[in-house]
Amino acid sequence: METIASQKSALRHEILHRRSKISKAARLASAQQLVNVAKRCDLIKAQTTIACFVSMGSEVRTSAFLQYCMEQPARVLVPRLGRGLDMGWSYYSGNETLENKGRHRPAEPADEVLPPAALEHASTIFIAALGVDGQGNRLGRGAGWYDQALQYRNRNARIIAICWPWEISQLPIPHDSNDVAIDGVLTPLDFTPIDKH
Repeated sequence: METIASQKSALRHEILHRRSKISKAARLASAQQLVNVAKRCDLIKAQTTIACFVSMGSEVRTSAFLQYCMEQPARVLVPRLGRGLDMGWSYYSGNETLENKGRHRPAEPADEVLPPAALEHASTIFIAALGVDGQGNRLGRGAGWYDQALQYRNRNARIIAICWPWEISQLPIPHDSNDVAIDGVLTPLDFTPIDKH
């Protein structure tokens, strides 16, 4: 019988294979599309703090979205990856301030590193996903960064996954008790709130 871990691994492989076929043009276009959906759905409130990842590889581009959030104005926390599963944060102050950390790590600000507990100030947390289902289960890359980081969230914060439209699954996503359910899904085409009741 397959374990949850092996089911997740197989699903990741399938999704990443499909992502490898996304054209460069589609990836670039996703940046402004994400902003357009956020505006239409009024996702970012002024004078709030949000947390959002800096996209890399085959992920939906968050560059324009980060800039849009900052201009609302909102305070924007972005991850700072440490050793092991340590994830600190820094305030985002523009794409030009991000430093490339190599092919397998997202770009990061060079500013002060805030502790993991800084996440408790965020009212909305945008996290990367490879897949989500209608019950709020999310498939990540498997490293466990966000499972660890989300322990520090404010329990009233909304958690919104960002992924490609076809990664919203009609079938249940394999999950276990350590996985934190999300409250909505943002794609370059739409925003879908999730009713977990």
